[in-house]
Amino acid sequence: MGRERGNLLFVLIIVGVLCGSVLGLTELDRTSSAEANASPWIPTDRTTAPSARQVVRAVWTGEEMIVWGGANQFGLGLGTGGRYDPAFDNWIPVAEFGAPSPRFRHTQIWTGEEMIVWGGGNTKGVFNTGGRYNPTFDNWQPVTEIDAPQARLDHTAVWTGREMIIWGGSNGRRIFNSGGKYDPTNDRWTPVATDGAPRRRRNHTAVWTGREMIIWGGTDGRTVLQTGGRYDPETDTWRPVSVDGAPEGRSQHTAVWTGREMIIWGGKSGQRALNTGGRYDPETDTWRPISLIGAPEPRFDHTAVWTGREMIIWGGTTGRALLNTGARYDPETDTWTPVSVAEAPQARKSHAAVWTGSEMIVWGGLGRRILSFPFLPQLTALRSGGRYRPDADDETASFITGDGGHDVTTVSREIRDGVSSHTEVPWMRPSTSQMRGMGNRKYSLTRR
Repeated sequence: MGRERGNLLFVLIIVGVLCGSVLGLTELDRTSSAEANASPWIPTDRTTAPSARQVVRAVWTGEEMIVWGGANQFGLGLGTGGRYDPAFDNWIPVAEFGAPSPRFRHTQIWTGEEMIVWGGGNTKGVFNTGGRYNPTFDNWQPVTEIDAPQARLDHTAVWTGREMIIWGGSNGRRIFNSGGKYDPTNDRWTPVATDGAPRRRRNHTAVWTGREMIIWGGTDGRTVLQTGGRYDPETDTWRPVSVDGAPEGRSQHTAVWTGREMIIWGGKSGQRALNTGGRYDPETDTWRPISLIGAPEPRFDHTAVWTGREMIIWGGTTGRALLNTGARYDPETDTWTPVSVAEAPQARKSHAAVWTGSEMIVWGGLGRRILSFPFLPQLTALRSGGRYRPDADDETASFITGDGGHDVTTVSREIRDGVSSHTEVPWMRPSTSQMRGMGNRKYSLTRR
């Protein structure tokens, strides 16, 4: 009888953990709605969210964030997705009929009318297929395979306003320096020139300047690269990116386009995470360094968005610890401002992030399991997220008490080996309870 009860308890634990993963119960429950409204961070709804996933991709349509594909906590590719409306904090599913085959490490771009998914792979292989999703009609159309580039993952894609340009990546055996231009109006592929193209690579970055695609960084499978190239689709020609003053070589970094410069930040060189970066001006073909003062700690597999004024870095991993920290970089002043960790989402890597025009939305990724068992992986795919409002994080970075002392709040910054480590954050906004406790006393709001 004792052995039967023990076996029953073991089965119930397994069922509970697996169900918790499906329902999102393996993730940290962050805050009440009242406290969230007083924080720069607001959690995204989990009850209607898609299933948990990592290495997830997302696009912003102007009204919704669309996530699709990725891998579940067992590393299996997914062929499902969801559309998140921040105005109503709810999700609706993306149609599955006609969708591309399940995949991860693909690319996903927004044309203004459609989301185009292409490439990637799963446990069965690597693809040179894709699909076009129209959210207005909630339907999919296939992307032609005629003249399509070779199957690949870990490549890049940009939208020019007329075409999607695919470049680089790997099929698991070979790394490419080739690509293709896809015209959705005519459902047609055109090859990208290889003459003068940068060295083959994967896990690089690409940005569209309005006239050129700029490729930079990545790895050729043996070493990380600090080289790049500029591709003009009108003339089908390449020009090199200067290496004078360029940041050190790296992969799994981020890049944003400001309207004038490409900003590179973070990533890894070998097994070493980086917190350095650079600003590249294609008009003068020159690099400028990014200040290290106040920069976030080294990381890779993080996200970066451009707000129109600042680059926001968030999440990722140091290689040993998952992070739920970040910072905002202002290229005009070459300064960093920390992102509040008050009510921030659970630490994670390999998540998705978009900029809505007023908020950064982060979602999904790989985080630590709350209930840890020796027979289960410590990391699990997530179906939670958060909305970060930089304007709400601008009012104060520290507050001085009436006697001239400084209140310092201790918060969880990262999760290391399953245990929360803490750091003193003097710049964090006072909580709602702290504000109530202040009563009518006068405080000077300052930024250190």
